[in-house]
Amino acid sequence: MADRLSQGSASSRSSDGGLDLQQFHQTFFEEAAENLQSMEQLLLALDPAAVDDETLNAIFRVAHSIKGGAATFGFTAVATLAHEMETLLDRLRRHELAPTPPMVDVLLRGGDALWGLLSFQQGLTDEAPETSGLVADIRRLASLDAAASSAPVAAPAAAAPAAAPRPAGTRELEVRIGPLELPQTASHLHELFEEIPGIGEMKPLDFGEPVDGMRRFTVITSCTDNELLDLFSFHVDRKLVHLMESGPGFGFYEGNPGVPSAAPEPPPAGAPAPAAPPAAAAPASAAKGGNRAPAAPDAATLRVSVEKVDQLINLVGELVITQAMLIQGSRSLDPVVHQSLVSAINLMERNSRDLQDAVMSIRMIPMSAVFSRFPRMLRDLSGKLGKQVELVTHGEATELDKGLIEKITDPLTHLVRNSCDHGIELPQARVQAGKPAVGTITLSAWHQGGSVVIEVRDDGKGLSREKLISKAIERGLQASDSMTDAQVWNLIFEPGFSTAEQVTDVSGRGVGMDVVKKNILGLGGRVDIESAPGCGMSVKVRLPLTLAIMDGMSVAVGDEVYILPLGSVVESDLIGPDRIRSLGNNNRVAKVREEYLPVVDLAGHFGVWRDEPAAQPIMVIVESEGSRAALIVDELIGQQQVVVKNLETHYKRIPHVSGATILGNGRVALILDIATLVQAR
Repeated sequence: MADRLSQGSASSRSSDGGLDLQQFHQTFFEEAAENLQSMEQLLLALDPAAVDDETLNAIFRVAHSIKGGAATFGFTAVATLAHEMETLLDRLRRHELAPTPPMVDVLLRGGDALWGLLSFQQGLTDEAPETSGLVADIRRLASLDAAASSAPVAAPAAAAPAAAPRPAGTRELEVRIGPLELPQTASHLHELFEEIPGIGEMKPLDFGEPVDGMRRFTVITSCTDNELLDLFSFHVDRKLVHLMESGPGFGFYEGNPGVPSAAPEPPPAGAPAPAAPPAAAAPASAAKGGNRAPAAPDAATLRVSVEKVDQLINLVGELVITQAMLIQGSRSLDPVVHQSLVSAINLMERNSRDLQDAVMSIRMIPMSAVFSRFPRMLRDLSGKLGKQVELVTHGEATELDKGLIEKITDPLTHLVRNSCDHGIELPQARVQAGKPAVGTITLSAWHQGGSVVIEVRDDGKGLSREKLISKAIERGLQASDSMTDAQVWNLIFEPGFSTAEQVTDVSGRGVGMDVVKKNILGLGGRVDIESAPGCGMSVKVRLPLTLAIMDGMSVAVGDEVYILPLGSVVESDLIGPDRIRSLGNNNRVAKVREEYLPVVDLAGHFGVWRDEPAAQPIMVIVESEGSRAALIVDELIGQQQVVVKNLETHYKRIPHVSGATILGNGRVALILDIATLVQAR
């Protein structure tokens, strides 16, 4: 992998080994990934019929940034492809060409190829994608109507002979760099212009190594000052680069004071006196700090490895457990005698809660990070299937734990592909059914209690009971007409089950929905399906908000302690006479404000042994997805924060239990899964 990263690394490190730029590779890869994701979103939002200049400029800047960084680190293939894309984008933003759908398609393909090239450079793939055909397509589109255009077209500077006149659309600058500690650094800057075609020409003016460490060059380029400074900044401090137009009336780049040259150029005739010697006036202003370029603003974000964040969260979890121990130990103290200690413990509880909220927010990522992946996927998939699909999203700002975000992406991808392939009909069929030709897939996310609900809904043909039951019987599954709708819909989660008539590269093997259910159940979540023939299908995925810390209500049943997620607790009340009535099949209901709720006796449900019945049982009303139930417990211990531990990692999965926690006395308490408890009754 080191050899691959070092490919073409003549400009990646100093010849004397002083500065190894490989230490910056990971930062470049991360920034390039963010840039490529931004480029894809901008391209998908681009309307060729109503082009937006700012969008084109933003896409161009992304390609330019990737090209400059790749050239600096010696990734020639990446820089070359990004340069070809940049050329096409430059003609588009200058209105020399009109955007067309094929141009958008080829730029999207270019983004995919850049992903592949960067993955190869990182060692994530064994083979780099072939880009020669793609480069030819980009060049062909970039040269459309070039001969017929009456407006002058800026030719790439690299294509112009050295002795030819300056190409149209370019400018000549004098570049002063220094003072430099390592003279070889100037050579690396010169190599950039040789490695990246189209930047322009860069020739030395001093042909030596001056004593003052200054190096002078002449540059012919179409790049702006900011673009050149961004490029040079990979090798030298931005403040050491001074740009000055060679033509009359220009001075040094604003904010970068120059150093007086041993042979300064005479001022142009007729120029105002103060503007004639800008280089000489610059040091004085720099000393006062008056005209110096403003310092770079403090970064609004800070890159931190996930391992460090996880370590911090684990430490906060241990702090919460220690806090619970102190609180439990303080209950036996006289609050009057130990007032200061009790107050300190209460203050620590408030501070630790604030700390926990702040630390947990670090790992919380908006759902837009997942939703942004699907517009491109649907664009390609609908085109392959001959369908017209519109994606609508709601609740992109809803936040979910980073660990869950990463694990929910694949299941959601299966659900969206399933809606497009099986749900949305062909345009002709939709029109015949009285629907718009364009189908709609809606992605929504919202918080509900201590969970996040993600819904994938389509307005397609929906599920057919008869077809699902017939396919299930055909595959040897137990199915009958007496099954409820929910039971029939859940057949699609059976391994190997598929309603597709033939296997394609999109679907038909019956593994997608099976994987969806397994992955979501593994995250402590659940999947619910609703469907109506001709009206579409809705798949709701319910996940815990985080897998680390939660607010809970502790209840006692015999000698056992259980934790109820606080977001699911509605109220609690003593059980009075005639409030609980028996029904057939050993079922019971509780009367709560003229409403009868199913009763779950936790002692009987989990087989808890009691020496004697509780003197005054308590009824806790819990709610999940609009359904309520009454849980019978012996005692309410109180509200507290608990550190969630995964039982499956250390033991095995237990029905109606979502996890466990460690109490202040060191005992283990089970965290109940209210959704499955309510449904079980």
